[in-house]
Amino acid sequence: MAHLIEEAKSGRASCRTCRKPIAKGELRFGEEFDSQFNDGGSSHRWHHLACAASALPDALKPTLDEYGGEVAERATIDQLISAGKKATKPGAFPYADRAPTGRARCMFCEAAIEKGTLRIAVERQVDTGAFVTKGAGYLHPACASEQLERDQVEAEGFILGLKANSRLESAELDQVLAEL
Repeated sequence: MAHLIEEAKSGRASCRTCRKPIAKGELRFGEEFDSQFNDGGSSHRWHHLACAASALPDALKPTLDEYGGEVAERATIDQLISAGKKATKPGAFPYADRAPTGRARCMFCEAAIEKGTLRIAVERQVDTGAFVTKGAGYLHPACASEQLERDQVEAEGFILGLKANSRLESAELDQVLAEL
């Protein structure tokens, strides 16, 4: 079982994004997840197609491409997917983006990363006291090369990952790479 698109069998399911009911017969997107209540099996979280296009564009796009049936307002859904890809953060590290707030600090120089400026996100370990988890750490593009040298990270692999995972326009990505 995987992600799927199907007609709602009843009107009882609610969209996990907007919390509104999904009408019987309306197309819905089923996001597969491992359920602890299904004896280790999987289950689905249901979403309206438009809601999934905005919130889960990377999961919806391939499922929508495989769907053999007719999708009403397909052009609108495709536009929402494109807009959703630009709005959501990538799932893999490293990636470059624009800082949405001014709260983040550079891991290398510890200076604030100003809102709207380009930054690089890398995966780092966070010690919460009770356990260690992984999360995003941010770097100024100019500080990233020094951080990579300190951590002995291969630059070529890092740059390939940065290009693959970033959702910036090509001119902005070129600017980040020039500062490395």
